[in-house]
Amino acid sequence: MAITDAKKVDYLWKKVGYGATKTDTNAAKKAPNEAIASPLLLRGDKVWNQASLIPGTKPGSSAGVVTCYNTSSPQETTNDGTAAANRTWKTGVTDWIPPEFGSTYQVKIYIHTSSDAGNAASGGDQVFATGSGNNDEWFFDYQSGVVHFIGANLPNGINFSGKSVYVSGARYTGTLGLQNFSTASTGDITFTGSTISAPSNADMTFDNSGTGGYIFEGTTSMTLPKGTTAQRPTAEEGIIRFNTTTGRYEVSQDGSTYTSLRTDADADSITKDIFTGDGSTQSFTMSITPSGAENIVVYIDGVMQEPTQNYSISGTTIDFGEAAHAGARISVLHGFAD
Repeated sequence: MAITDAKKVDYLWKKVGYGATKTDTNAAKKAPNEAIASPLLLRGDKVWNQASLIPGTKPGSSAGVVTCYNTSSPQETTNDGTAAANRTWKTGVTDWIPPEFGSTYQVKIYIHTSSDAGNAASGGDQVFATGSGNNDEWFFDYQSGVVHFIGANLPNGINFSGKSVYVSGARYTGTLGLQNFSTASTGDITFTGSTISAPSNADMTFDNSGTGGYIFEGTTSMTLPKGTTAQRPTAEEGIIRFNTTTGRYEVSQDGSTYTSLRTDADADSITKDIFTGDGSTQSFTMSITPSGAENIVVYIDGVMQEPTQNYSISGTTIDFGEAAHAGARISVLHGFAD
């Protein structure tokens, strides 16, 4: 015995309306009493991951992720020979944009001489989804691109001999699947390949309001933001960056004053200049350019000299203000963290 239409409807009612499995007749178990969940399948490989780029009004011509089939160039369909004569027509292409994106995406259906798409709208017969009052409605499946004359009758007064059904509308032709992102956007954030970017001059905030931290896993490295001294950000708290002008990592509490970080490489680079006083020379040329007098250590005959009080520097020149006595040993240690 064939499955009754009532049982088919009961199955759909429970599946679609309640996301549940049909386990008994409607009389024995109403939909709210079905306990086994059966949600609709959402295929990740079919997700329109650029759907946000579909405009609310159908464009006048193909653009971006929308391919248009205007009334001047509708899609010609082919008759489905497995169904009753002229009942079902296939566009051969999928992913038509439904009216939920905007009313202008509602497809238009024309019946006209085969292989004459350019004149289908102007010279053919337009048929409407609501029919002509003769139980001759049609239904269009936007996902499969199939037109089905679902009413009891075929369109009133139409002779299908030598004719085709034409569809005017628009299709989504962007990328498909959650695994196939090339460029996608959500809010102000853009995903391009493996790059996440924010609008120009905008901050990107990762907010963890709980007690957990931020963990970056892997065995390679993490690259910090980098730029010149002139490109230092201001009015920001807790900054860390790499300064390409000085070749050093640097930090700032508030964006107004920056301090370079000392690394092992800095510690290993301490060097020494040795000069000998002659009783007349008070300035000597060092082998490096310190950032300040306080970043070098100076001894004359083993006595430490006080920065800015006993000496000053200008570029690579150290000036003692007066000449050391003849034979004095002058030691200048430099290479300390600036």
